[in-house]
Amino acid sequence: MVGGAAAVLDRRRLVALGVLAALLAAYFAGHEELPRLSTWWDVAWLGAVVLPAVFATVFLLLPLWPWSANWIVGLVCAVLAVGFSLVGVEALASFAKLGAATFFAWSFLELFEDLSWIVLVALVIPWVDAYSVWRGPTNAIVHHHKGVFAHLSFAYPIPGAKGTANLGIPDMVFFALFLGATSRWRLRPVWSWLLMVASFGVTIAIAVAWHRDGLPALPLLSLGFVGANGDLLWRRLRTARS
Repeated sequence: MVGGAAAVLDRRRLVALGVLAALLAAYFAGHEELPRLSTWWDVAWLGAVVLPAVFATVFLLLPLWPWSANWIVGLVCAVLAVGFSLVGVEALASFAKLGAATFFAWSFLELFEDLSWIVLVALVIPWVDAYSVWRGPTNAIVHHHKGVFAHLSFAYPIPGAKGTANLGIPDMVFFALFLGATSRWRLRPVWSWLLMVASFGVTIAIAVAWHRDGLPALPLLSLGFVGANGDLLWRRLRTARS
């Protein structure tokens, strides 16, 4: 399995993954020793440094999206996430959750027969997410079962503190799904990655400005995907219709 992945990923991506893994490991292990920043510096640091670094791993792994073993890797990552959570190694648990979300999303992407399906998801899922966060099950979990939400999210450490900013597993699933779609249908992976990562940072900033415990991340994520590829999506859909 590992050999197959190495055969798909070129040397530059493998080297970049190794360097990135070392830097992320250093930050996640030593973030409490860093200088304490103001709230808005924390937001800027997360949005400009930590989030891009974490999701750069997904971008570097993007050539694996059509890999037949994705569901197996996703299952292994899910088991590891549970195991790491049980022993209290939250940093490794978070990355295992990201791996599970990514590889399951790419495995699921194989079921999408046409680009229009992805467009439909991008148009519908923000409304579902907004309802869930403001009125539905996500709202109940965030406000009444914070321990459950911690297990169902990726924890991004804040420099100089024990606190974290959290991003839910569904947000990571749709990030990987949309990014995989840009590769499958030859859209704009780089611009999509940039705008979608930025969307998470903006969502965090809005939540802080509005003093909210959480906001739906999928509306801006979908907007980032459509914004990066809107003209291509329109042309492809018109061509398919004609």
